[in-house]
Amino acid sequence: RERRRGFKQQQQKKRYRESRLQSPAFLLTTKMPKSKRNRPVTLSKTKKKGREQKEKIVESIRKAVEDYNSIYVFSFENMRNLKFKEFREQLKSSSRFFLGSNKVMQISLGRSVSDEIRPGLHKVSKLLHGDAGLCFTNLRKEEIMRLFAEFEEHDFARTGTTSTEKVELQEGPLEQFSHEMEPFLRKQGMPVRLNKGVIELVSDFVVCEEGKPLSPEASRILRLLGNKMATFRLHVICRWSPEDFEVLKEGLELSDIESS
Repeated sequence: RERRRGFKQQQQKKRYRESRLQSPAFLLTTKMPKSKRNRPVTLSKTKKKGREQKEKIVESIRKAVEDYNSIYVFSFENMRNLKFKEFREQLKSSSRFFLGSNKVMQISLGRSVSDEIRPGLHKVSKLLHGDAGLCFTNLRKEEIMRLFAEFEEHDFARTGTTSTEKVELQEGPLEQFSHEMEPFLRKQGMPVRLNKGVIELVSDFVVCEEGKPLSPEASRILRLLGNKMATFRLHVICRWSPEDFEVLKEGLELSDIESS
C-alpha cells in the first residue's frame, strides 16, 4: 500500500511539472539565453579612433613640411622593422620618417595642383605607391644619398619571397644536423633517413628554384642551412625642396610623373 501511495505521489508531481512548463505565464516570464552570434557590435568608437589617428598623421606630416628643408620619397624591399627602427634612430636628430597608408600621406601633401600644401608636392604624392615612405630631413642631398645607398641588411627569406638562387642538396650525409632533426626534415618534404645515427639524403633534393616564390618548407630549410637570401634595402625615388623637385630613381623621368 505504501509503495502504491509513493508511486501515485511521483505521478502527481510529474504531471504538475509538465503542466507548469506548458503554462503561458511560465513561457512569458522565462528568458532564453542570449545568443553570442547575434551580439550587437558597436563600431562607432573604432571608426572615430581610426579617423582621429589619420588626422594626427596628416597634421604631423604637414608640420614636418614646415620643419624640414627637404622631402625624399623612398621605396623598400624585404622590410625588417627592427633594422629600420635602428636606421631611424641613427637619423633622429636631423630627419623624420613616415610609413603607412600611402593615401593618407598623399592627402597630407596634396594630390593635385589645386590642393597641394606647397608648390610641387603633388608630384611627391604621385610617387607614393607600393612599398614606399617619406623622409623629411635637414641633411644635404649627398649625405642622404650616401646613407640610403650604404644601408643594407641580410636576413633569412620569408615565405613568398622570390628566390634569388637555386639551392640544391646532394645525396648523402647531412652532418650539420643532429639525428633528432630527422622527423622535422622529413616533414619539410626532404627524402631523409637515419644511417648509423647520421641523417642522410637518399636522393638529390631541390630546396628552391631561382625566380620562384619560397614555400613555407623551403623558407624553414634555408634558415636551417644558414642561407640568408633576403636583403633589406632602401631606394631613393625623388627629392623635393621649396626650390625644386628632382627625380632620383634611375629610369624614371619627370615627364612620366607630370603625365600620370
